Amino acid sequence: MDWKSHAAALADTIAHPGSDWWAPVRETPRHSLVERWFTPGRDGWNTVDGPADERVWAAAAYSDTTLVTRIGPVHADHAIPGKPVTGHPTSSSTLPSLVVTMLRHGRLTPGVRLLDLATGSGYSAALACRRLGDHLVTTLDVDPYLTRAAAERLDRIGLHPAAVTGDAGADELSGTFDRIVSMVAMPRIPASWLSALAPGGRLVTTIAGTGLIVTADKTEDGGARGRVEWDRGSFMATRSGDDYPPALNEVFAQAVDQEGDDVTRSPFPVLDVMQAWEVWSMLSLRVPGIEHRTGTGDDGTRMTWMLHADGSWARAYTRPGEQTATVHQTGPRRLYDELDDIRWWWLRHGELPVHGAKATITPDGTTTLSRGGWTATL
Repeated sequence: MDWKSHAAALADTIAHPGSDWWAPVRETPRHSLVERWFTPGRDGWNTVDGPADERVWAAAAYSDTTLVTRIGPVHADHAIPGKPVTGHPTSSSTLPSLVVTMLRHGRLTPGVRLLDLATGSGYSAALACRRLGDHLVTTLDVDPYLTRAAAERLDRIGLHPAAVTGDAGADELSGTFDRIVSMVAMPRIPASWLSALAPGGRLVTTIAGTGLIVTADKTEDGGARGRVEWDRGSFMATRSGDDYPPALNEVFAQAVDQEGDDVTRSPFPVLDVMQAWEVWSMLSLRVPGIEHRTGTGDDGTRMTWMLHADGSWARAYTRPGEQTATVHQTGPRRLYDELDDIRWWWLRHGELPVHGAKATITPDGTTTLSRGGWTATL
């Protein structure tokens, strides 16, 4: 494959000549790191074999698109051709622009030692190696196949970072680093990251269930201080096993058509929360672990369900022509009331306080976000 022209076009799309990341993107054959991937289909996820069609391979590998490489415990390299795989994505080659965004926030100046968390396909490690040099890059993933496959493919393109199998949320990380950049979303900042950071070191991560990018520099007391960046990004949540815990299907079965304890009317129409990044982020901080599902009725009625592991659920719908929503709720928490409180906040203040918030992290990893009288603790 004549990949260099494709990589150059990608670099022009997500960077600019003279930037720190323009040359690394131009010089990295992403297709060599993602030979097979999944695309969604009616019956599940279908495997695409890149080498079987170089045109399709190049178009996918050099687009600014996330390529899903693992569904549940099944990697695309091991999937049976023509047999759809069902489940949720558990690994991917993240869209290159977001990878560059995270590395840029890491301020990877020459000479710093980087821990790249969540190896995935190895693309983020490849870009970091181009920028810093192999000897300064360590990449870690919980999946031994991913670290092994990425190391082999990186080796084939002349890059040799240290590839380690381990849990990003483990109590201890081996080594000392000037930068920790996570390509996996964390529910909170692990204390082990702070212990592994050198004095004055910097960490970059997203918060699970949100679109928030947190950057922080290590302080003298062993904690860190920083902020939620104004741009946004979201990654798969960290996992410790082959797959994520089962979705809340039993709670959803109750929420589909039961009356619930309370039936009220919201002054706002149904919102697809997952597409409203600030609202989604703030709600997830209020109710960690909340799940969302949406649908549209045959008559155009917009529907949404909110679910939680404690048994709480909410169902709401807005019929065509309506500007309000009928809401059914039950359980220990009134999930839809939490959403409406956030929407009222936005109307009162003209914005939500999550982006630009100050981030204060104690040595044990407790993270407090604050802005304009609002606080949230992870």
